[in-house]
Amino acid sequence: MSFPENSPLPPERQQLAQQLASGLPADQAAWLSGFFAGIGYSGSPAAIAPSAAKQEMTILYGSESGNAEALSGTIQKAAGKQGFKTKVVNMADAKAAALAKAENLLVVVSTWGEGDPPDSATAYHEEFMSDAMPQLPNLKYSVCALGDTSYEHFCKIGKDFDERLSKLGGERVFDRVDCDVDYEDAFDGWLKGALGAFPQAGVVADIPASVEIPGSVVYDKKNPYEAEILEKIVLNGTGSIKETLHVEISLEGSGLTYEPGDSLGIYPENRDADVEAVLAAAGLKANEKLGDKTLAEALKTDLDITSLSPAIALKYNKIVEDKKLQALLDEKDKAELKDWIWGRQLVDLLETYPHKGWTAESFTGILRGLTPRLYSIASSLKAHPDEVHLTIAAVRYHTHGRDRVGVCSTFVADEIAIGDTAKVFFHSNKNFRLPEDDSTPVIMVGPGTGIAPFRAFIEERAASEAKGKSWLFFGDQHFSYDFLYQLEWLDYLEDGCLTELTTAFSRDQKEKIYVQHRLAERGAEIWKWLEEGAYFYVCGDATKMAKDVHQALMDIAVAHGGKSPEEAKEWLGALRKEKRYQRDVY
Repeated sequence: MSFPENSPLPPERQQLAQQLASGLPADQAAWLSGFFAGIGYSGSPAAIAPSAAKQEMTILYGSESGNAEALSGTIQKAAGKQGFKTKVVNMADAKAAALAKAENLLVVVSTWGEGDPPDSATAYHEEFMSDAMPQLPNLKYSVCALGDTSYEHFCKIGKDFDERLSKLGGERVFDRVDCDVDYEDAFDGWLKGALGAFPQAGVVADIPASVEIPGSVVYDKKNPYEAEILEKIVLNGTGSIKETLHVEISLEGSGLTYEPGDSLGIYPENRDADVEAVLAAAGLKANEKLGDKTLAEALKTDLDITSLSPAIALKYNKIVEDKKLQALLDEKDKAELKDWIWGRQLVDLLETYPHKGWTAESFTGILRGLTPRLYSIASSLKAHPDEVHLTIAAVRYHTHGRDRVGVCSTFVADEIAIGDTAKVFFHSNKNFRLPEDDSTPVIMVGPGTGIAPFRAFIEERAASEAKGKSWLFFGDQHFSYDFLYQLEWLDYLEDGCLTELTTAFSRDQKEKIYVQHRLAERGAEIWKWLEEGAYFYVCGDATKMAKDVHQALMDIAVAHGGKSPEEAKEWLGALRKEKRYQRDVY
């Protein structure tokens, strides 16, 4: 098709018209002809109907380690391409009652530990589940739940939101999807289905994805960087029952960067001894083919062959059909099942409830993928350009007649030597950050390997010549053996980068002393720092330590702030909302 020389259309409009008319069937061409004739007859482009206003899409997320937050960005981009006007809402910064104003809602929320909401979303979850929550009769929604099947209450918080939204009158336009630790494929399927289920804001032109620079390489969870191990040092002294490693890793030439508070993911490999034990218990041969690998290779590098959970036992018994195991699985409160699983691994399940009919495909079909482990970063790029440091406790224990190990910690400790490489990627944690104003005081509580991010914090502040005060609480078993990074802390105290150092060594006296006890002892001073605007950080064990420290803070507010227990709870919630109370617990 060509235009006459006297066409009134400029060249770019001619090109658009050619594209529009190309290949049209007769009926569509005739319709367009009449349409354009109508425009000409009216004498004004105003005859064209105005396009519909974009519908709003609220994207609500609750994140513990940063996964849900990152996925909220992915949702925002996809929803924007579908023509929605998007608004991303962090549960940490919002009121649940504000949902009464939303019409379209996508929720992505993680479950932490044994069925708890993300730390930063606790107050939001409480409000959302309370009787004060308004009805939502005009809301259309869908929920993506993030979780871990190794925990009993898999994806509980996502399920809470899904069921509660329905009870409040919301319309579920697409079924909830529950994602395990390998969430990418499940999330992609949910996002495509959920966006397709909402009413669309008219016809939306296709928006091309961002274009990568030719030759550029993006290193992430799906494409980890092969990083060289520069140094491994055991931090504990002779006589300690612990084995804590300081690990230095090269980033030279990778272009990778990180911030204090972030984590490094490491892809481990299973020990040969564990692979052999599982193969023997399953009655399978190492050289059987599984795709383009042997079965032994797949078990070593791709599959989780140690974890044991009720979910794995259930999948296992659908094939094995053992009556005794089924009785455990059918138990109402699952107490006996949990008691049996505790301290055991997959190999114990294989030996206790054996099955002779396994094939490579049927056996690996019950297993999860071997997932990376995240470690809090123990260094600042300003202090160590092109390097990242970690503090890793090698996990070794003996239960039920077997020596056991932590897969990744002993992979680092035993399997990779200085000069070897490991597959790594960075995981951002925006919920664990130094204050922007470096004159702000900080209080850091990090017993054991929880000390890692605070080494990064102090290095960052020292390199930046920060003016704010800093107070570190550290605890472990013995002063003589387990004072991690002792000389560094003493140097920082001497040069003023560290204002206060308070320690708690639990086994050096008859009565055990922990960091929460030291907090109580220094309660008046801690309250004064907090009244001056200090940020309070906790890193380490979530099961007991973090809860005890949380209670110690509440007690300090009562004893030294004159608050009632109820007021102390509200005060601590406000401190968290202001991002002045941050936790990285596991």
